[in-house]
Amino acid sequence: MSGTSTRASHRAALAGLPAAQWAAYLAENSGLPGPRANLDLAQAVADEASPEQITALADSADEYTALCGAVALGRLWTDGSREESEARLLALAEDPRWRVREGVAMALQRIGDADRDALWELAERWVERATAAHQAPRLLLLRAVAAGVAEPRLVKAAPDAWRALRILDRITAAIAGLPASERRGRDDVRVLRQTLGYAWSVVAVGVPAEGFEALERLAALGDPDMSWIVRSNATKSRLARLDPGRAAALRGGVG
Repeated sequence: MSGTSTRASHRAALAGLPAAQWAAYLAENSGLPGPRANLDLAQAVADEASPEQITALADSADEYTALCGAVALGRLWTDGSREESEARLLALAEDPRWRVREGVAMALQRIGDADRDALWELAERWVERATAAHQAPRLLLLRAVAAGVAEPRLVKAAPDAWRALRILDRITAAIAGLPASERRGRDDVRVLRQTLGYAWSVVAVGVPAEGFEALERLAALGDPDMSWIVRSNATKSRLARLDPGRAAALRGGVG
């Protein structure tokens, strides 16, 4: 079966396989090596895996297998194993493998699909943890939250978009609060900045006035990284559709 097969097809195939044969199936259908991992399969694994399988998947040394496990932890969380699942997700959010970190964001989105308020409470708790006083901000953990909440289907309604906007504001402040000399050459700064370069525009669709005002405040800071974040969001067509003139001003008005 090719890596482009649908999630439903993968679910059916996995349901018919003994657990011992899942590893071979994942390896064959992962889409790797290649530019894109098979996320349909990862979601199918999250749908079908038992709690024991999820734990083993998340602990795997193989990046794609661990990605599947990370996504599946979101389902395990919604099934009631919240404390254990959250602890594992917190650890994987700072994993050196970027696809595993992406799996954590997808797990947060699964939680949001099942219980939107629970997602916002979880995201706010993680931001508190990542920005606690007397420690350096944990930017990869903040990146997982930003990528998790900046999902169009989760922020269509204004109340959800408003909560996500406040979360992004706190996350962005974590970069702004770092001296410029401490940001240079840091991979965690780069990764979080790239995520914030699209996340604001996703969330702004649900609360356009507040979204534009927040980006305009960031632009006014005169901070190079904040300016980059503003410009990147202002180039997104979703933001231009909301208010072409205001988006154009953001693109041209920051240094």
